[in-house]
Amino acid sequence: MVDKAAEGAQGATFEMEIERGKIYELATAIKADHPAYFAASPVAPPTFLTTTFFWEERVPGANPWALVKMDQRRGMHAEQEYEFFGPPPRAGDKLTCRSTITRVFEKAGKRGGQMTFVVMETDFVDATGRLVARAKMTGVETAPTTEAT
Repeated sequence: MVDKAAEGAQGATFEMEIERGKIYELATAIKADHPAYFAASPVAPPTFLTTTFFWEERVPGANPWALVKMDQRRGMHAEQEYEFFGPPPRAGDKLTCRSTITRVFEKAGKRGGQMTFVVMETDFVDATGRLVARAKMTGVETAPTTEAT
């Protein structure tokens, strides 16, 4: 069961380096052919920021999601969104990141039972302190099923 007290919890800050080779690998894997992804100083595809989880796991306390205590047998990834506040990050950029559980709320399910939604936002800030992007991940936990007796 989701712990609603997790709302507002922040993880420790961590750094993420945008690497040229990793941009190339992702662009190739998703069959993207835009020349900006293969330039000498390539821009990162929008979904590249998902790789933040690899950087976040290297810093103890960086990912506050564990505080949510979502039952993974009834939990699922519901939505992923990226918002950019200027040009996308490029190879060579070093971003400082921080994740926050920004919202926990419930809705009635269409087939009955409550669904609990949890939103985690991760901010990506460049060396000048400018907010480059924000990732918003939404998870949902469905109500437990009752077994017929």
